[in-house]
Amino acid sequence: MKVIDGKDRILGRLASYVAKELLRGEEITIVNAEECIISGSEKNILEKYKARRARKSLVNPARHGPFFPRRPEGIVRRAVRGMIPYRKAKGRESFRRLRVYVGVPKDFEGIEFEKIDVPKVDKLKLPKYIKVKELSKQLGAKF
Repeated sequence: MKVIDGKDRILGRLASYVAKELLRGEEITIVNAEECIISGSEKNILEKYKARRARKSLVNPARHGPFFPRRPEGIVRRAVRGMIPYRKAKGRESFRRLRVYVGVPKDFEGIEFEKIDVPKVDKLKLPKYIKVKELSKQLGAKF
């Protein structure tokens, strides 16, 4: 089982790395999910995620999906899910091996986290980004 620290990691790069490892059969745990970053203009990112949350069905607006998460761990899980063949048995089975946590749970305190080749925030040419924590607050998450 791999334990990965999401602090200051670019979400898309982290999600693609995790998706590949899940499809290979690894069990992966991501801690500090709220500290991941999404690169780009804060305004554009907020518009994109708010538009996703606002999608509704004409038939029954309250009950039909797609449903997009507000909480940080849900946003990170959804990013990983988008990179695996979730509708196939192989993808669903691999997605079950993923655990995402806000902060570091007591079970993982003192454990050394896996060193991975995923760029951090300091690799961005332009310092335009938003943390998943801030995004989820803007979407209305309560935590």
